[in-house]
Amino acid sequence: MLTSIDRLLLVRRVPIFKELRDDFLVRLASIMNEVTFPAGKTIFAEGQEGRSLYIIVTGRVRVHLGDKDLAILDKGSCFGEMSLFDAEPRSASVTAIVSCDCLVLTQQQLYEAIDETPGVAVNIIRLLSRRIRSQNVQLNELQQAVNNFSRQT
Repeated sequence: MLTSIDRLLLVRRVPIFKELRDDFLVRLASIMNEVTFPAGKTIFAEGQEGRSLYIIVTGRVRVHLGDKDLAILDKGSCFGEMSLFDAEPRSASVTAIVSCDCLVLTQQQLYEAIDETPGVAVNIIRLLSRRIRSQNVQLNELQQAVNNFSRQT
């Protein structure tokens, strides 16, 4: 079980929370539940309804579509944030690679935090934008590779 200080230090390093005041982060971190997932456990599956964001305390997870890995995340990373906002089913599955401890923030807790400190929403938008840009770069590189291959054959 994490101490209040440990929670603060961990949450402060998460990109969507890093620019927020410590007094706010202490309150936010204190309401998050701690959950443990054993190695190989699916934390959530593509298509499931989601209303929680997860922050990895220890361990490592894979974000994947079937057998295709989209990302490997470890301590201090967060995942699951998209479903907090759009109420759409999960767009990918997340599975613990090794035993994994996470802090969990529910949609209701996050909305209350945003009401109190709108900067949380701006930070989440930045995080999502970075992820979209990264995916766009990967798609562009893949398209260029396909085009180059087509020209060579």
